[in-house]
Amino acid sequence: MDFPQYRRYKNGKSYFEIFSAEEFAEYQLQFGNISKHEFKAKILPDRNYIADMLYEYETHWEKIEKEDFLEFLEKNAGK
Repeated sequence: MDFPQYRRYKNGKSYFEIFSAEEFAEYQLQFGNISKHEFKAKILPDRNYIADMLYEYETHWEKIEKEDFLEFLEKNAGK
């Protein structure tokens, strides 16, 4: 699998940039602003969460392209 990979929650409020099987950043849209949360897996449940985003994403996430991710950032930057 090539990285980065991109996902979003089905409600469109959080977007994810997955850098590896152990590291990702979440971008949340809250009150018209984007907040970024960087995350590095340190324990097995964290690694399982990232694996779910990568391989079992259909339940909670949508797989998106880099262009969709960048559009989200550009559309909501500076609000």
